[in-house]
Amino acid sequence: MSARPSRAVRRPLAAVACGAALTLALGACSSSGDDGGAGGGKGTASDSSRPQLKISGAYVPQPPTDKMAGGFLTVRNSGGTADELTSVSSDVAGEVEIHRTVKQRMEKVDSLRVPAHGTLTLGRGGNHLMLMDLEHKPVKGQTVTFVLHFAESGSVTVKAPVEATNYTPEK
Repeated sequence: MSARPSRAVRRPLAAVACGAALTLALGACSSSGDDGGAGGGKGTASDSSRPQLKISGAYVPQPPTDKMAGGFLTVRNSGGTADELTSVSSDVAGEVEIHRTVKQRMEKVDSLRVPAHGTLTLGRGGNHLMLMDLEHKPVKGQTVTFVLHFAESGSVTVKAPVEATNYTPEK
């Protein structure tokens, strides 16, 4: 009697091996972040440990002057590693500054942290974006494009509607 498995046994084993190889190959090619957010591009076997960013609630209140405007949005990180918002550019501003508010005072900062499994909120009275050197005054109904640059997740483009000057988003 031979120690080799019969053909009936070898074929199912080959099929299992091919199926496992195909699953691994497809998994390596898939992109994390199919929701349009950031976090793909540097995929690993354990993407849950990478930052997984999703941007929501972006808007720009119509500014009272044509000099500067504010920008607001929320960055949610469902990944297991923190990220950092390091810079922002816009199609309507010569410069976009990242500001934080400490004891009711605004101060320009180089970056803001997006915690693992957490949220960075840019909103009225708190951390926010300042659009400086406006090319034109954004008016209600228009859209402002932001490019958010993150230390780990790269760049993310966000379209923000221009809302009324006194607009307050629903919570």
